[in-house]
Amino acid sequence: MNKQFFRDDIEELSKIFDKKIDIKKEFSNEDLKSIYKLMVELRKFEERVADLYAKGSIAGFCHLYNGQEAIAVGNVRAGKKDDAYITSYRDHGLMYACGGDPVKIMGELTGREIGCSKGKGGSMHIFDLEKKFYGGHGIVGAQTALGTGIAFEMKYNNKPNVCYTYMGDGGANQGQFYESMNMASLWNLPVIYIIENNGYAMGTSIERAVYDTHFFNRGLPFGVIGAEVDGMNFFDVYSKIKNAREFCIEKKRPVLLEMKTYRFRGHSMSDPGKYRDKSEIDEYKKVDPITQIKNYLIENKISTESECDKIDDEIFDRMNEVARLSLEAKEPDDVELYTDVYSH
Repeated sequence: MNKQFFRDDIEELSKIFDKKIDIKKEFSNEDLKSIYKLMVELRKFEERVADLYAKGSIAGFCHLYNGQEAIAVGNVRAGKKDDAYITSYRDHGLMYACGGDPVKIMGELTGREIGCSKGKGGSMHIFDLEKKFYGGHGIVGAQTALGTGIAFEMKYNNKPNVCYTYMGDGGANQGQFYESMNMASLWNLPVIYIIENNGYAMGTSIERAVYDTHFFNRGLPFGVIGAEVDGMNFFDVYSKIKNAREFCIEKKRPVLLEMKTYRFRGHSMSDPGKYRDKSEIDEYKKVDPITQIKNYLIENKISTESECDKIDDEIFDRMNEVARLSLEAKEPDDVELYTDVYSH
């Protein structure tokens, strides 16, 4: 790829990202209500997960998505049929947004036979290939190479799709991410890398860990164009991903998006979060993605506050039912230990 082409690429993408969506043309009132509902479902599901973890019904590592719901929901709404998704271990929210069955997800977390990985994967390794969700992955940054491989298969078979390849800001420091971007650029693969920058790699702030905190620039040495996105705002996520997808398909080029977001809970359930002040969390809660979409519904007279509260209550009850069904489900038979396990 010559340098002039790359410069033209940057200019073209910047024009695309300048395009604003017309919310009223893009979404019906019912669409907007369903978006709010799904984001609340993700939040209430994770809150129920936290309760079950505290009671000992969920074991092992567990990473919650609270605060990052606009990214998963915005991405899936902007995606097209048969687009693929792959992420790291903070994975419940994205799988749910992809249409995953919450009972199967919760069943996996509680180690039940009905779980999406039959109780063997736990929180960090959930899959739903029917929904094109290629899993949560426990090795930091390793999924970036897998997502690039999925994009290679799409190109090889002339599929009009992209693979959304997620990682955290900590995962973006791993070497395989840069190797993957280099290959994606050399081979013109339809991959959109998404860095969920929630400000902390475990307990280390990005300011302490990296010199240049603008992660969206990380792809420039490899010819991968990047952009920063307000990951707390559904509409910004939706429009940026929709535009990036258009660019990725039409120009046959990879893209890097940095989602500026924030997690309201610790890195994992075992993290007390003492490295940040409560005032910091409270400040970010002022731009809670669910509150933002709720305010939009109310201000534009699409829903009333009482209608939103009713939705919240119904979802709360639904998640209690999800938890009950998962806990009442059968545990896997011992023989399941030997299925889907390979030796050489």
